[in-house]
Amino acid sequence: MKKVFISGCYDIIHGGHVQFFNEAKALGDYLIVCIVSDDVLWMEKKRKSSLPNGHKKSVIQSLEMVNEVVVGESMEMGLDFKDHFLRIKPDILVVTKDDKYEKIKRELCAQIGTEYHVLPKTPPTVNPVNTAGIINQIQAPQEAPLRVDFAGGWLDVPKLSIKGGFIVNCAISPTVSLNNWDYEKRSGIGGSGAWAILNGKDGVQSELDLGVGWQDPAIIRETGLYVWKSGNEPELHLKRDGKMLSGLMAICYCKVSHDTPSMVNKNRNYDLIYQAGQAAHKAVLNQDLTQLADATKMSYKAQLDEGMEPLMDAKNCLAKKYCGSGWGGYALYLFSSKQGRNHFVEMHTLAKAIEPFMNWSCS
Repeated sequence: MKKVFISGCYDIIHGGHVQFFNEAKALGDYLIVCIVSDDVLWMEKKRKSSLPNGHKKSVIQSLEMVNEVVVGESMEMGLDFKDHFLRIKPDILVVTKDDKYEKIKRELCAQIGTEYHVLPKTPPTVNPVNTAGIINQIQAPQEAPLRVDFAGGWLDVPKLSIKGGFIVNCAISPTVSLNNWDYEKRSGIGGSGAWAILNGKDGVQSELDLGVGWQDPAIIRETGLYVWKSGNEPELHLKRDGKMLSGLMAICYCKVSHDTPSMVNKNRNYDLIYQAGQAAHKAVLNQDLTQLADATKMSYKAQLDEGMEPLMDAKNCLAKKYCGSGWGGYALYLFSSKQGRNHFVEMHTLAKAIEPFMNWSCS
């Protein structure tokens, strides 16, 4: 009888694990699966087990291709299974192509004459997932806010960041969900970041993968009125609840789709963008609406200098700007009174009243 040995965290069993178990079992007659103990899981992954080990062991043991399940408790990094391995003396140790402990595992196999077998990464028979992705999906919110920004846009793109710069933005309601999205798509108010978060993905990494900045998922995740430090990743400088903006904000769709990734490398006035961020930071610190309006005007001037089309005027409007940097989408209008804001929304069918959004459980 040829014994095949595999080991791993196997914290939440999914289709990828089952496929690997089947491929490993095909190399022999008797499959031994070693799962890590709670202590080893914490040492290697810095997270708690999703299930008690006895329960997890029972689930894996019930799989048709598995003959035996053991729990690896050795605290030797990469060799938690060592004691069982030396006791069982399997014929084959099966690993995947990306195994990061190859050297020490080969040395262990050499001690007892076990074959070290690498399985290639075969195309999955089901949609690929991993444990982290499953956890993220479980923890994903049912709804999320979108966002408007006042100043400092572009300074959240790592390669465009400026030391000492600030990005100032605010989470807004009405919120959105996977089934309820009452805003135009591709509109410059953080839709792609929100979509990633609602689908259980890392919103910041998703945006960075697009070649744009992290501000959208960062404020959507944290909520409130935020001042961020410019840099490679979100770093909080100042947070407010946004009440100073209650009843004073509206957005209006410009009838042109927004496209940030195509604009990243365009020439623009970063000195003015930096200055606007500094001014907006002081406005949030002082909770001064007039100062925030002045910073927003500076941001709008930078957008016009870049070549964006002028926005329509609005009565009692303190300041306006495009919400994003993609030459389209929604424009933000900041008013001196709720009556002025509501009148603007009533007069324009493409306008929508928005409010600052604060999730107190995130504060």
